[in-house]
Amino acid sequence: MVALARLVPSLRSLLIFESVARSGSCSAAAREFNLTQPSASRNIAQLETHLGVPLFIRSAAGMELTREGQILYQALGDGFQRVEVALNDLLALRHRKDVVELSLSTAFVTHWLVPRLPLFHEAFPSVDLRFQLISSNLRGGPGTVDLAMRMKSEHDADYLSWHFAPELIIPVCSPSYLAQHKPLLGVRGESGHTLLHLSDAHFDPKTLWGATSAPVARHALLEFSDYAVVVQAAMSGAGVAPGWISVVSRPLIDGTLVPASPLRVRTGKHFHLLAARGKPMRDIVVAIRDWLLDQMRQDMERVAPLIG
Repeated sequence: MVALARLVPSLRSLLIFESVARSGSCSAAAREFNLTQPSASRNIAQLETHLGVPLFIRSAAGMELTREGQILYQALGDGFQRVEVALNDLLALRHRKDVVELSLSTAFVTHWLVPRLPLFHEAFPSVDLRFQLISSNLRGGPGTVDLAMRMKSEHDADYLSWHFAPELIIPVCSPSYLAQHKPLLGVRGESGHTLLHLSDAHFDPKTLWGATSAPVARHALLEFSDYAVVVQAAMSGAGVAPGWISVVSRPLIDGTLVPASPLRVRTGKHFHLLAARGKPMRDIVVAIRDWLLDQMRQDMERVAPLIG
């Protein structure tokens, strides 16, 4: 590049030359570079003087390249095209977003994560999220995703894990439903509620709705295979749903759901965020993990007065 700088008056003169050669006019090149027409003409004349060869044949019809001018124009055209491709590649790198893949339950994404996506995008404007959604219980390893939420088990030695939330289940309903019905107490002889049950739950209805209660048949029972629908039905006032705190913490904080009962099911198990040990964690994945954990920690602090 040092040698090139010595061969021409300035690199800008090459840009102006290329524009004149392409357009056939000093006036057009002047407009392209926000110059006057005489200034563009002087740049071409200085370049010709410096090189010692004529680059254009000037006529009333415009500027026509000489043989020497054609040699230079062809070389510049190839070079400038390569520079343009390189610059566009650099711009694409600057605007490229990091893709992070998460394996989560449909219910968690719908009722916990989606309401706080504006906060997420504010914290991570360069991240595109990809979801592997699970509609039922969180089973199986995380596979190749960056982060997964699973119930921690003794078979997870191949995964890094971080405690996310306890498995705490609270009967929840909408404020309007609770205003029209008595709280669900789980006592013998109780009736009159609509229970929104997850058919894939690893608890039987009596465990969720009160182990000492009379047969659950005294209540209307609606079963769904997707827990996201169970929670949405409760928010719509359709009945009482089992509220896994890892999913319903946000609706409880917002007031779209309220505890429907003093019943609490604490299993002693915990949900964890998992990542495969054999896959290096990118810095952005570590930051997202920490953000998720901090959001849940704040939720647990805020719902503590509600869950007792």
